[in-house]
Amino acid sequence: MIKTHALTKRYGRKEAVRGVNLDVRRGTLYGFLGPNGAGKTTTIKLLCGLLRPTSGEITVAGVDVVRDPLEAKRRIAYVPDEPALFEKLTAREFLGFVADVYGVEQAEARDRSRELLEMFGLSGEADELLGGFSHGMKQKVALAAALLHEPEVLFLDEPTVGLDPASARLIKDVLRRFVARGGTVFMATHILEMAEALCDEVGIIERGRMIASGTVTELRSLARSSRDDTLEDVFLRLTGSSEGRQIADYLEE
Repeated sequence: MIKTHALTKRYGRKEAVRGVNLDVRRGTLYGFLGPNGAGKTTTIKLLCGLLRPTSGEITVAGVDVVRDPLEAKRRIAYVPDEPALFEKLTAREFLGFVADVYGVEQAEARDRSRELLEMFGLSGEADELLGGFSHGMKQKVALAAALLHEPEVLFLDEPTVGLDPASARLIKDVLRRFVARGGTVFMATHILEMAEALCDEVGIIERGRMIASGTVTELRSLARSSRDDTLEDVFLRLTGSSEGRQIADYLEE
């Protein structure tokens, strides 16, 4: 569902993304990890067609994102870490607007909006202005809007940052249900415990380069860690040591 080859993005002399190769299968919840400034958000924006790559190839849901970005966007959804909502609209009006953007028929849009607002516990606030919503409520509305047109691939950038435990748990449950129905999730996160518990596969990026990708068990093997080591242990070993940099150099060759 997500495939890249030698994906690169340069800003002048700076390479924010350096020859990234990804291969994420349908029905996978993929965690994308990396230190601050490693290139996670830039990579996601490239995959969504929000940035144009300097070089390389991107295919999402069977569509070449560079050659046919509009068709690719019809099949995906993206929730950034700080969703930009129209604060003078109500939650119900905002979902209606998003439905229009994606060409969802009105009757279906009403039914889907009602179901999603109920699922996220927002039925009682459906007709209140978004400007009065808390951060957590806005995150839920943004995710509801992303799911409204039933995308094939869902891109998330730090989806649970700033959420209370109950809201974070709800979003985790929603993502697992989405994947169980055949959807694919590509999620950048700093919460390694969540990635270990939730994700089917994990990729680690450092300084714009992919240094590891696979199941947690496969990453433990790559890092020469014991089976008792957590994903945090593996992550720190791969990103904070000369061994991790040597692996990155080897994979890039």
